[in-house]
Amino acid sequence: MMIFFELGAKDAAKMFLTTQNRDLLEQKDVPDFQVVLLSSQNPQSLRTLSAEHANSLIKVPGIIITCTKSRPKATLVTIRCTKCQCVKRLPCKNVFGGVQMPNKCDRDGRQDEEDCGPNPFIIMGDLCEYIDQQTLKLQESPEVVPTGEMPRNILISADRYLVDKVTPGTRVSVIAISSLRSEAGSRTGSTAVRSLYLRVLGMQVEVDGGGRSNTLFTPQEEEEMQRLARDPDVYEKLARSIAPQISGEYTRDIKKALACLLMGGSRKVLNDGMRLRGDINVLLMGDPSTAKSQFLKFIERVAPIGVYTSGKGSSAAGLTASVIKDAKGEFYLEGGAMVLADGGVICIDEVSFR
Repeated sequence: MMIFFELGAKDAAKMFLTTQNRDLLEQKDVPDFQVVLLSSQNPQSLRTLSAEHANSLIKVPGIIITCTKSRPKATLVTIRCTKCQCVKRLPCKNVFGGVQMPNKCDRDGRQDEEDCGPNPFIIMGDLCEYIDQQTLKLQESPEVVPTGEMPRNILISADRYLVDKVTPGTRVSVIAISSLRSEAGSRTGSTAVRSLYLRVLGMQVEVDGGGRSNTLFTPQEEEEMQRLARDPDVYEKLARSIAPQISGEYTRDIKKALACLLMGGSRKVLNDGMRLRGDINVLLMGDPSTAKSQFLKFIERVAPIGVYTSGKGSSAAGLTASVIKDAKGEFYLEGGAMVLADGGVICIDEVSFR
């Protein structure tokens, strides 16, 4: 369906250029178009994706945790017979696979007595057509993961102008077609087993919530912040603004500590070149039902870059990073919660010390 949209856009551009300037069209042909979709439909949770969503257009929110490097993907493969020099062009429609090479040469449909032998074709790499392709991994947001369960993820494939648009840690809403692919390393007897992946048709970077993109302030907001900074009672006002729905005598010092956490300290550089970080760490310890988790969730919502993790996601492997080997034998890093919260605040609930 998207191919027809792109061909229609190219034909419309040709007609427009023909009416405006015929010489321009003759000098340089119209390039290929890529149609990028934007949608305001209700998002589909990644955890609820099933077989009934296969080959359908859906919108899935989440956070990017892995980005592979961009690779050239052949869309049209040119092959040549080594005996009779017969040339064929085969389309490659499989996103994660290649084309099926013919076993015999039919010489463009003409059957002769002389046979070219089995598997006579070779690939002409210089005559193939390529596009940029990138494989990413989309994980559901940490705040929607049920307590005690691991977050789920899914592979997504982006091509052409959608390549290298996001980095790990970016929260996005992906408009894609849910497709099926063969399981990696599956045997011949298990060819009926398939796994879902998303073929991206549009990608919107989320600007609300934790992990959002850089925030731009208006001149009025900057003036209001400067006026607040000159207020001698600014510390008390910031502390009272932390989780106002939670009250109690014991929460006053906690709110002051969390306000210092959000504001951060002063980064210093000593005379000998040593750098002292200005980050402030807070450890909350207390009895059950004292609103510790609610404090963490509030900080995750108000921080420009915030990641909340709990339960099994608080292990060492889930916090830092892990080395992953893909199907093509290439190693890459998959960031954990602390990597995704780089430059922001990570809220770790129910952490265990050993």
